[in-house]
Amino acid sequence: MSKLVLGVDEAGRGAVVGPLCIAAVVVEEGSQKGLDRMGVKDSKKLSMERRDELDEKIKDAVEDFAILSISAKEIDDEMANKSLNLIEAERMADLIEALRPDRAIVDATEAKTENVKRTLETLLDDEVEEDVEIVAENRADENYPVVSAASILAKVTRDRAVKALERKLGEEIGNGYPSDGRTKDFLERMIDKNGEFSEHVRESWVTAERILDEKKQGDLSDFCDKG
Repeated sequence: MSKLVLGVDEAGRGAVVGPLCIAAVVVEEGSQKGLDRMGVKDSKKLSMERRDELDEKIKDAVEDFAILSISAKEIDDEMANKSLNLIEAERMADLIEALRPDRAIVDATEAKTENVKRTLETLLDDEVEEDVEIVAENRADENYPVVSAASILAKVTRDRAVKALERKLGEEIGNGYPSDGRTKDFLERMIDKNGEFSEHVRESWVTAERILDEKKQGDLSDFCDKG
């Protein structure tokens, strides 16, 4: 029987608005070339339209897949006593345990890839840890089609979540990252309108903290001027 290979990757790790999405894709060991021929590559190198096209094709072609989302509020709550690296590793371990491949390839979240491998092995149940070979590499989403496929599913899931949030709030959010001017404008409008952020914003992020501080400073300045 052909061995099963799992690829796992995330989207939204550095975002200040919206969820962090993690996807895992499972294929038979010799099937990665099929993903390559399909045009699967690192999601960052594909247009939104092309990612959307590949999303359904990947889901139909692979042996199995799973996607999970960690909300902004969950991230804020858990980061009170955990690093983002650990939060992400815990969810990756959950996906590996659920899908039970023979080999799991992870796009490492830090330069010291051995640390990522060791953390995942520690988090896995003993039985699973014995049966699954863990491979953690930087730029795995560029080097392994199965990880590229996971990066596409994660990215499409996150993009759709942000679009759904825009429709719900009736506001343009942008891509949700601190570097996007539209996202910063959205955060500033939210503070001006409500005086606080919604549960969809990662308040523990520097960008959110800075906007809150600037708002407080502005309110204090107004008070002093009136005094």
